[in-house]
Amino acid sequence: RISVYYNEATGGRYVPRAVLMDLEPGTMDSVRAGPYGQIFRPDNFVFGQTGAGNNWAKGHYTEGAELIDSVLDVVRKEAESCDCLQGFQISHSLGGGTGAGMGTLLISKIREEYPDRIMLTFSVVPSPKVSDTVVEPYNATLSVHQLVENADECFCIDNEALYDICFRTLK
Repeated sequence: RISVYYNEATGGRYVPRAVLMDLEPGTMDSVRAGPYGQIFRPDNFVFGQTGAGNNWAKGHYTEGAELIDSVLDVVRKEAESCDCLQGFQISHSLGGGTGAGMGTLLISKIREEYPDRIMLTFSVVPSPKVSDTVVEPYNATLSVHQLVENADECFCIDNEALYDICFRTLK
């Protein structure tokens, strides 16, 4: 069942059916330069140049809205390569401008285009102990309505608990 999450490429190599997006290039550069950066399709990295500055509205209405069609083109290409598309899984943060604002914009656009497919999210909920960005609770609150409207399943991941697990496990 590896073909659910991966496309088989030449030489028995498997490529994730993943689209990676951000409103600034720094994180994409880090992923590409990291140990797993070469397993992703280079065309499936979609990023802007400005960032959202932890602002939900920038991610949802301005900067994200300018980039969303490019992201949807890549999503569409991946969807068309599936034999039997069942749905989408989105991993995103609810604390920042890109994950919360543009992430929920992407979810709503995918819902419009594929209304009969399952939409599942893994949404990282902010914690004041992990970050001191004061607008994170506002970004998360603004995202909840979008998730209720457009997601069939939403797995909320506590960022503080995730941090503790990583801290204990990855010493």
